[in-house]
Amino acid sequence: MSWSLYDVSVGSYLQILQGASGTLEKAAGHFQDAGTDLNALLDLQLADDMFNLKFQLIAVAHHSKGAIDGVKNGRFQPPDFSQDLDYAGLQGLISDAITSLQGESQEDIEALAAGNVIFSLGGNEIPFTVPNFILSFSLPNFYFHTTTAYDILRAQGAPLGKRDFLGPMKVGV
Repeated sequence: MSWSLYDVSVGSYLQILQGASGTLEKAAGHFQDAGTDLNALLDLQLADDMFNLKFQLIAVAHHSKGAIDGVKNGRFQPPDFSQDLDYAGLQGLISDAITSLQGESQEDIEALAAGNVIFSLGGNEIPFTVPNFILSFSLPNFYFHTTTAYDILRAQGAPLGKRDFLGPMKVGV
């Protein structure tokens, strides 16, 4: 079996984004049943020097859909983390990322594989080939922020398990 840029990027993003969507839905049900204001969760963080749940979820969408957009235009930079989103709005952001990535064709993504992308942060620029950007920057950040969001919700008592995180796996032989 050969691997493709589409499989590694869009395929991976979609699996975990669908898991994140399900995680947010399951956590919402749990916290609503417990009488917890969902929006109160957005400021929670695992440690004082880590960003909050809202930041983590914006980063999840940005390091998936935003990464593909960055590859297409050759430039990737941090998103606007000051977006005024509540819990439902963040769920919508994840849903929008899923919908956008589901609309990507394998052929269009494969055509981007020979390109380059610049990561811009302040006055710093880091050049990447598209495969190196996806494999060494985008995917690690995507998994980090998704895991951190999951961990924040789990630490608050949401009844989540590994299967929730994984989303729909590609099984078969």
